[in-house]
Amino acid sequence: MTRTVESRGQPADSIGLRASRQPAKGFRMWTAPATIMLATLLSYIDRNTLAALSVMILADTNMSAESYSWTISAFSIAYMIGNPLWGSVLDHVGLRAGMLVAVTLWTAASTAHAWVAGFVGFAVARAVLGFGEGAAFPGALRTAAESLPEDRQSRGMALGYSGASLGAIITPPLMNRVALAYGWRTAFLVTGLFGAVWLLVWAMVARPPFLPKHARRSGKIVWPNLADRRCWVIASSFGLGAVALGIVGYLTPLYLNRALGLTQAQLGDVLWIPLVGWEAGYFFWGWMADRYAADMPDRERPKRLFIVLTLLALPVGLITQTDSLALTLMLLFWATFVADGFVVTSLRVGTRIYPREQTAMVAGIGSASWSAVQAVVLPLYGRWVDQAWFTGIFVTMSLLPLAGTGLWLLLSRDLALWRREQVMR
Repeated sequence: MTRTVESRGQPADSIGLRASRQPAKGFRMWTAPATIMLATLLSYIDRNTLAALSVMILADTNMSAESYSWTISAFSIAYMIGNPLWGSVLDHVGLRAGMLVAVTLWTAASTAHAWVAGFVGFAVARAVLGFGEGAAFPGALRTAAESLPEDRQSRGMALGYSGASLGAIITPPLMNRVALAYGWRTAFLVTGLFGAVWLLVWAMVARPPFLPKHARRSGKIVWPNLADRRCWVIASSFGLGAVALGIVGYLTPLYLNRALGLTQAQLGDVLWIPLVGWEAGYFFWGWMADRYAADMPDRERPKRLFIVLTLLALPVGLITQTDSLALTLMLLFWATFVADGFVVTSLRVGTRIYPREQTAMVAGIGSASWSAVQAVVLPLYGRWVDQAWFTGIFVTMSLLPLAGTGLWLLLSRDLALWRREQVMR
């Protein structure tokens, strides 16, 4: 499909969309991004409650670490499928209706964890949860694009995505206390209550002036095209570069328990520390990308960022060389901080090489690629946990970003990707 493009390379229909908006002014313009941040926070409470309570749940249900990892892979596979699908759906039907449906679905799935007792039940609940949560990051990126002026959208994206890391930080101490007091099943019922409250808030916020009224497009939904080089440019750097976010989030409790001897109660006091790096990373790398890669005439600036990030990821492979809890937590902090740089830079590249009206789909491609990598590596890593081969986990985790950057350098060589005057999309 050919569209007329103005001198800065923006599609004409997106120019008209911007001109027709009458967004909220002042601090009120941040209402929708702040609300969607609560959705990504909620999504990470829901997905990380299982990880935070894994020591207790595995002991109660007699599941092995390998079986536990397969339930996480069920989530990852469904999440991989859901992200690009929800991205295209949100672009087509709008944020208000799309997010109401998605959050209702994943809230029901999270609550259902309270009534399952073994591998099959957890796997099914995780799969439905993963599919529903596929809307979270596409919704966050599109909310920033729709509700904020262009010079604040990167900060809006950082705010929306930061809910994930904040959710990962607060889940261990919060849900650990609930589980120790009332049992792990009650913790999942609490997630359902949080979801119901968010749905009520979103129903009030997702309308003018906080979000423009969605003008539903008459054409067909645009789905990701796996034959499109742009799709793999995003997937290579996001999926492999940010791999540490899942490994640290899901397997750190088991590593600290089995290798360093921490109890469930002690885990609740320290699991948040590595995840502070996740929170800080979004804002630092968002600021860095705004300053260094805001103008992207070609691939040179993101290429330099990816090379630096690859080098910064390598020290994490040394985690098992220390018995110090403080040093271990510092290296895990560093792993999530660096991984955020791959996320932010990949999305910056994606919004540069895709048209504006496919913003949510860009986020869906990135998160789907990340989830695909998690689905492949987590069962293997779970087996290595049972075998106590933690060195293999952290060394390969530190090297996968190198593979991602190598693929990105190969795929992004095509100069046509970076031509602003390109009108064939």
